[in-house]
Amino acid sequence: MSSKYKVHALCAVTALTLAAQTPSPQTKQAAKGQAAKQAPEPKKATMPPMSAASKAAIAQCQNLRKHGDAGEKACWEGLSRSTDPQVRAEGQWGLKDYKSAFDSFNAAIDGRPNDAELKVRMGLFLFDAPLKKPSDGSDMFQAALDIDPGNAQAMLGLAKVEEEEFGPKAVQLAEDALKADPKLFEAHELIARIALEDNNDEKAVEEAKKAVDMSPEAVDAMAILATVDWMDDKPVPPPPGDILTASPWIDKIFKINPHYGQAYATAGHFFVINRRYTEGIAYYRRALQMDPSLDSARSELGINLMRLGKDQEAKEELDRAWNDGFQDVATQNTLNLILSYKDFDTFKTPTTILKIPKKESALVRPYLQEELDKIIATYEKKYKYHLTVPVQVEAYPNHEDFAVRTMGLPGLGALGVTFNTVVAMDSPSAADPQRGPGSFHWATTLWHEMSHVYVLSMTNSRVPRWFTEGLAVYEETAAHPDWGDRLDQASIMAIKEKKLLPVADLDRGYIHPSYPNQVIVSYYQGGRTITYIVEKFGYDTVLNMIHDYAANMTTPQVIEKELKMKPEDFDKQFIPWVEAQTKKTVDGFTDWAKQVKQLNDMVKTKDWDAVIKTGTPIRDIYADYVEPGSVYEALAKAYQAKGDNAKAMEELKLYSQIGGRYPDPLRQLASMQIAAGDKKGAAATLERINYIYLRDEKEHQMLGDLDMDLGNPTGAIREYGAVIALKPVDPAGAHYRLAKADEAAHRDTEAMDEVLSSLESAPGYRDAQKLLLELNAKTQNGKK
Repeated sequence: MSSKYKVHALCAVTALTLAAQTPSPQTKQAAKGQAAKQAPEPKKATMPPMSAASKAAIAQCQNLRKHGDAGEKACWEGLSRSTDPQVRAEGQWGLKDYKSAFDSFNAAIDGRPNDAELKVRMGLFLFDAPLKKPSDGSDMFQAALDIDPGNAQAMLGLAKVEEEEFGPKAVQLAEDALKADPKLFEAHELIARIALEDNNDEKAVEEAKKAVDMSPEAVDAMAILATVDWMDDKPVPPPPGDILTASPWIDKIFKINPHYGQAYATAGHFFVINRRYTEGIAYYRRALQMDPSLDSARSELGINLMRLGKDQEAKEELDRAWNDGFQDVATQNTLNLILSYKDFDTFKTPTTILKIPKKESALVRPYLQEELDKIIATYEKKYKYHLTVPVQVEAYPNHEDFAVRTMGLPGLGALGVTFNTVVAMDSPSAADPQRGPGSFHWATTLWHEMSHVYVLSMTNSRVPRWFTEGLAVYEETAAHPDWGDRLDQASIMAIKEKKLLPVADLDRGYIHPSYPNQVIVSYYQGGRTITYIVEKFGYDTVLNMIHDYAANMTTPQVIEKELKMKPEDFDKQFIPWVEAQTKKTVDGFTDWAKQVKQLNDMVKTKDWDAVIKTGTPIRDIYADYVEPGSVYEALAKAYQAKGDNAKAMEELKLYSQIGGRYPDPLRQLASMQIAAGDKKGAAATLERINYIYLRDEKEHQMLGDLDMDLGNPTGAIREYGAVIALKPVDPAGAHYRLAKADEAAHRDTEAMDEVLSSLESAPGYRDAQKLLLELNAKTQNGKK
């Protein structure tokens, strides 16, 4: 199956799965019925229906392909010379002449505008073809249903599109197709695929076997069954050096088609979405050994090699797919990104590899390296595990480049993702172009992703998504109480509407969300689940669970072993605990939302007494709300306007402590703290801004000055270095201040270099001249 639109539900602090909202055929038909009188007259056909002989010829070619017959190519070539554009399109599609097939399908539809089956075939072509201007085919499937509301193949086509995007309606659409055609075994194959994506092996096996019972040649169902065996490490032991173990299902597949590499590509897909990238790559390689022309697998192989940092081999595979005509957006964007790596700097230590764009490496590296070293030291003790290879962290200042790195397509909502021991993330210098600085806390992202590095390494990636995501969310706040994601509005509504999932089914909320924002809710629920386990059973229990998952135990088995209860009993304890913790906010949210709107209207009119009167009683109803327009900011503005800076500062302190991330209120707090003589507090506040936004020269200088006053020259060196990296208006002053910090840290050689740089920019700079003389005197005294 084509994977050009597949959105892997990979990890991120605010990861979002893109869920298609395709209305069901029945819903669209009902809506159309309301406007039937206004519907335009159907277009008249200018071509007769396709002949029975042509249909038989197409079926023959399809049968040859299904069985891996060497005569397939000649068959397609014959069709491609047909005068009937529909027949010709099928032949060109079979020959991978996608552009010509696209044109021929359009010509056929012009001539047969009311042919539902033709529209289904073009929809499947669009779904499959690696076009530079992609379409998923859904418009064609819907057009077919407009003509023939009971067309099972069109319903199945919409189900495939929905599944490809991890949408919530795929199963229902497939079931609708089965109602329309109970013998449609392909619908059972699709339902099996969806179940396996949800890690529901039992359901996947059940549906796949239904397909096999209907058709002894249901090779995609057999591929699902083989994949279930492989992912469960069955049968064992594998042949020496070969992780691709035998399966009775693969034997059955190859008796039908000895070249059906797609069976291995199917396995590759499932290993990849379960973050078992090394194994996924191995299965894609085997797919290409069986069928070297399987360009979709070659593209996926290249993309996943790139994910693991194997850029040269990735480029070779992607180039080969591209040159063979597989020119979809994912392949093109990934190739472009690999070419851009020449503009990156690489920094190596014994435990880390940093890849940062050259244009910002001087600014970003000190912060990223310091935090990464701190994380490794912390997690080694916490997880009691030592990584055997360096961790590679790649920082992308352009979010779209990061999205290509992780997905092969732009548009990912996540901020970071982990591939084994490779972490890709938005750069500390990045900011959401729509929301601006404050929408991205790079340090929480790094702690989150590094938790994945350890847990995936410890379990060989045999861990459910809910657990590793939940633990990573927990670790954010464990690192700093003001970090991590707060209780969000989507989670408030989910708690209120009783939409939290049973722990045994929690993975489904990440992979196939059934309502908007369920992925966000699942991250919140996963994090709270780990918090509950830590509070009630202790952190060592979490470590034990990691080792249980490494032994390939399921969530129900792990919960029974470590928590001494059934999963459903855990739910009966956990969900009331969450409800009790959030009751004040959940119960008061509707009224709070109304009053906050009124409050911000009062801020606009500067009715400060009303702001204080309205804001004070509602602030703690939803204390976690620190987005723009928060009660904390409104009250701070009101108190400051009334001359009560002490109370204004207290509100801003609360904003910061709760986890407020937007620079403006934090800048205001730092200024107030400096004015009040609280240099230590101001330095801490400015450090928080560093975790949010690195591109403000003034703030780096202010923090550097505070660090010098507080006797922290090491911190000052980092901050003054950031000023220089930002190419300041006064380079002489910037180099001089860095020289003074170096001198205070007893780094006289570095101080000499900086003072000379200062004088190079401003030869008459007296303070720098004086410092140069002092440093020279030290050097001379040292020689004596």
